[in-house]
Parts: sequence; structure tokens; C-alpha cells
Amino acid sequence: MPQLVEGGKWVFGWVIVSLACEMKIPPAACTECGFQPGEQVLFLRGSRRSGGFGLGRQENLASSPLRPRFLGQATIGAEGRVTLPQEAGVQPGERLLVVRGSGLGLMQRGLIYEGALKYPELETFSI
Repeated sequence: MPQLVEGGKWVFGWVIVSLACEMKIPPAACTECGFQPGEQVLFLRGSRRSGGFGLGRQENLASSPLRPRFLGQATIGAEGRVTLPQEAGVQPGERLLVVRGSGLGLMQRGLIYEGALKYPELETFSI
């Protein structure tokens, strides 16, 4: 998992949203976050600057102060597949940057996103 700039965020790569509004969570992200097939995960609204959303385990976020940012939930399928809630505001074909944060962040724009565009070697995950 590369770190784009010294002291910056670590990234897992890019995910492409499928026509069915599904995405594949990068395997390294699934491992690091402890996501398992059949597990419920919660989607939380991202920041205004980076857009996107956060994704976390239900048990970790159930009593979190971030709960008001709740967008929806989904079940993780085989190979880290997950259907995105409509409230996440993403479109089929959209490319999201997957970053390590306090949970898993998926960014639509912003400085980190723009910086990642300069690294064509970042892995892309799609269904």
C-alpha cells in the first residue's frame, strides 16, 4: 500500500463503481479492516472537501459520534463485493480512491484524490 507523500495518507488504490452500483473492496483493505463476507458494513458521509464516504464495521460504528453521518448499510459479498446505497451519491463508472483513515475512506475529489492521479501505478479494482 503506497503512501503518496511523506506524512500523507496511505492508499489501497482505485475502485470503479459497476453498472449495478457495486464495488470491490481491495483485498488488502478487507484484511486490514477485518471485513468478512456476510458481514454488515455501514456507510458514512465523507467530508465536503473529499466527497465520497467512509465504510466501517457495524460493531465499531454503532455507538460512534459519527452516527449522524449515516448513509446506509450493506452486506459484504464474495471477494469484497458490496452494493453502494443510493445515498452515497456515486454513479456507475465513477472512480473512487480508497484510503486508510480511522476506517476505510473512499474519496471522489480533493487534494489527495488529485495527487493520486499522478501515480498511474496505483492498482485499480473493479467487478
